[in-house]
Amino acid sequence: MANISVIGAGAWGTALACISRRAGNNVTLWALESEVVDAVNAERRNPVYLPDIMLDEGIMATGDHAKAVSNSDLILSVVPSQFFRNVAQKIAPHTSANIPIVLCSKGIENNTGALMTEIAEEIFPALPILVLAGPSFARETVAGTPTAVAVAGDDAALCQKITEMIGTSHFRPYPMDDPVGAEIGGAVKNVLAIACGIVTGRDLGDNTRAALITRGLYEMALLGVAKGAHARTFMGLSGLGDLTLTCNGPQSRNMSLGVALGKGRVLEKILAERNSVAEGVQTAPAIAKLARELSLELPIIEAVYQVLHKGADIDTAIHGLLNRPFTPEFAGLD
Repeated sequence: MANISVIGAGAWGTALACISRRAGNNVTLWALESEVVDAVNAERRNPVYLPDIMLDEGIMATGDHAKAVSNSDLILSVVPSQFFRNVAQKIAPHTSANIPIVLCSKGIENNTGALMTEIAEEIFPALPILVLAGPSFARETVAGTPTAVAVAGDDAALCQKITEMIGTSHFRPYPMDDPVGAEIGGAVKNVLAIACGIVTGRDLGDNTRAALITRGLYEMALLGVAKGAHARTFMGLSGLGDLTLTCNGPQSRNMSLGVALGKGRVLEKILAERNSVAEGVQTAPAIAKLARELSLELPIIEAVYQVLHKGADIDTAIHGLLNRPFTPEFAGLD
């Protein structure tokens, strides 16, 4: 039995707290919202993010950074990417040496273009940093439906150890050696899911969605390889797996946002109605900027960025994509 700290009590953080508890561990869940802390401790509920689900018995919630990570054997960070640096700086003084931190949120920091692993290595220079990613809706995971994810890190033995710490018969982690690739896949798929939602909202059909997913996978791999990832990673759980789920599942916050945009709704009004984060909205400009810095052409990512943040007309953006020059399918990946 290990002591596991889950930092971030959104839907996915709450699901991972339940999974960690089912694997036989002591679990402390850090939440920003005091009402979440009180409800988890008193009623075994998360009234903000998973209000209708009874959580596993024995999860202790706290809003105190020191209490959240003291005596921890493993930290799962599930803070949204744009808030990760701030929260990490607050827990850093209270972490013990050599305690692994597994990054479970997906995105790229907007103002710096930094991956979450890069931020973590800056703030926790003495701690092992890993990434957990893969096709996993929080609600299905906490309900116990079979789910598979990747646990990525540079130390194969440590990846295996963490897999065994949190794995169960219905939550199956697979160790792998490419944390950068896992992270790129998790970040890019959120932006592509918005694009797939727009296509669905515009009733452009299954052919179009399949083409977009496939060409989006190419853009994901192109960016990943440029950042030092292995091309094979994007055929796995954190690439194709997560992309397929997010671009086809109505539970996806990013895809559902895209559907609403495709039907003509205004972004600001969509966001105002939600208490959960659609990471792709904030990640799109960071990825578009990173692509330009790396001299990469990622037309789907760029189109989503222009629609979300520059007021581009959706039909004009689609027309632009469909009238690009014909190029070899795997240009830049051969």
